[in-house]
Amino acid sequence: MARTALLLGATGLVGGELLSLLLADQEYGQVTVLVRRNLPVTHPKLVQRVVNFDQLTDAADAFRADEVFCCLGTTIKKAGSQEAFRKVDYTYPLESARLAAAGGAGKFLLITSLGADAKSPVFYSRVKGEVEEAIARLPLKTFLIFRPSFLFGNRQEFRLGEKLGILIWKPLGLLMMGPFRKYRGIQARTVAAAMLRKAKENLTGRHQYNSDQIQKTGS
Repeated sequence: MARTALLLGATGLVGGELLSLLLADQEYGQVTVLVRRNLPVTHPKLVQRVVNFDQLTDAADAFRADEVFCCLGTTIKKAGSQEAFRKVDYTYPLESARLAAAGGAGKFLLITSLGADAKSPVFYSRVKGEVEEAIARLPLKTFLIFRPSFLFGNRQEFRLGEKLGILIWKPLGLLMMGPFRKYRGIQARTVAAAMLRKAKENLTGRHQYNSDQIQKTGS
């Protein structure tokens, strides 16, 4: 029987790459995306559902999938405030995981960030760590966490700070060896490929993958 996937965050850097991989994968018979507005993408097995992310329970039936991929994420600058950032990076993923658990999803796969730590003094890292811990308390069959370092890829929107970061981070990464290898930047498509491969493995319980592990899996 063909697999089913639910993807949240399909307009993001990793989410967009993951959508392409899922649609091209013959093992998946249906790929559902939850979006604020329809994507300019058509495919026989793509199902687009326009939702209000503040009312995800309206799409509860969509979470009865073999795999639920959560690639939601923003920046404080784009969100406009710490409160708005927390809604996208904590509230929405947690509610998605709750619905996945209630719907009996086979796996819940989440992207956070390298350095995620619920006790971190850095707000961004703390929120990422807090959502990991909150989701881990839910009765999910399989919970897979992906913690990439600086992401490389072509975003839909221009981010000056990110472009400058790439110019610095790429050559700097060549100097990161041994235990520092996990801090090297990573291509968004590599992260997406790693998520897809792990989704197909016979895993149960909670598993966490740092950027260097993601690189090996997705390459």
